[in-house]
Amino acid sequence: MAVPKRKVSKARRDKRRSAVWKLELPGMMKCPKCGAYNLSHRVCKSCGYYRRREVLKIEEEKA
Repeated sequence: MAVPKRKVSKARRDKRRSAVWKLELPGMMKCPKCGAYNLSHRVCKSCGYYRRREVLKIEEEKA
């Protein structure tokens, strides 16, 4: 069974636990139809289009 030979220093331990390796924010892109920002490869929440085709019927709010 593997046993540590020496104590792991606080700096080494904290380096390992740090957020250096975590992913960045997902790629955002502009919708070609309405110009709103949304995640890539997903339906636009503001207009309901995906790949220049209407996928969701979104009703506009009447003020």
